Amino acid sequence: MTVSPTVRRRRLAAELRRLRAAREVTQQQAARYLGCTQAKIGRFETAKRTPTARDVTALLEFYGVDGAARQRLLELTRDARTRGWWQSYSDVLPEWYENYIGLEAEAETIETYEPDAVPGLLQTEEYAHAITEATLIDADEHDIRRRAELRLRRQQRLTGDEPLRFWAVIGEAALRRRAGGARVLREQLEHLLRMAEHEHITLQVMPLDTDAHPAQVGPFVILRYAGDADPDVVYVETHVGGWSLERENELSNYQAMMDHLRAHAADPEESSRVIQARIGEL
Repeated sequence: MTVSPTVRRRRLAAELRRLRAAREVTQQQAARYLGCTQAKIGRFETAKRTPTARDVTALLEFYGVDGAARQRLLELTRDARTRGWWQSYSDVLPEWYENYIGLEAEAETIETYEPDAVPGLLQTEEYAHAITEATLIDADEHDIRRRAELRLRRQQRLTGDEPLRFWAVIGEAALRRRAGGARVLREQLEHLLRMAEHEHITLQVMPLDTDAHPAQVGPFVILRYAGDADPDVVYVETHVGGWSLERENELSNYQAMMDHLRAHAADPEESSRVIQARIGEL
C-alpha cells in the first residue's frame, strides 16, 4: 500500500532530467542516441511515460552513469513499472484520479481542506456510497459501488505501524449536509470523532460564520513526502479533472492558505465539541 509506481516514476523523471543537465546535452541529442523522438525523452522527464529498462540503460550509458548509481536507477525503473494496487479499479477510474491515488499512496503527510464534504480518507462506507452517488451523475450502481469500495481501501493508509499523518480542515457545511440521510450522517460524524482520537490525525472545523478566507476557491490537498527525492505536491480537483501543482510558488501559496485555515478554524478540541453538538441535533 505504501510503494507507489506513480511516485517512483516521478522520482525517475527527476533523476533523468538531472543527469542529462549534468552531462550538458539536449533532449534532442539524447533522443538521437536512443533512436527515438525528442517528445519521447520529454515524456520520460515529465513522468508522463515510464521508460523501459532498455531505455534507461541506454540513457545511462550516454550520460556516463555506471556502478551502484546505475543499479539504483534500474531498480527505480523496475519499481516505476509495477502495477499499483488501485489499477485493479481502472474500469471506474479516470486517468487523472489514478494519478492522485498514486501520489497519495506514498505520501508521508497529507493536509487537506474540504468545505462541503467529509474527506474521502475519513468516510464511512454508507457515506462514501451516498457522496459518490450524488457526484457521479451518470454512473450506474456498479460504478458507484466500485468507487466507494476504492475509497475505503485507500483508508488503509491511516492504519498500520507507520500510518499517514493526516490534518484536515472541514467546513461546517459538511457537518450539515445530510448525505445519505440523517442516520448515515450521524454515523459518519461519530466516526469522525473516533478518528480524531488517533495521534496522527488532526481535525478542525471551519465555522460557517467565519470571515471570508483565501481558500474559498475550493478544496485542495497538500501531499508531503519523506526526503528530498520526492518533492511535495498540491492537488486540486473539479468535477471534470484533477491537477497536480509542483512549482515552488504554487506550493508556497497553498501552504499559506492552509496555515490561514488552521489559524482561523476551531481548534481540535473545540471542533470535537462542534461535531458532538451536531450529532445531538440529528
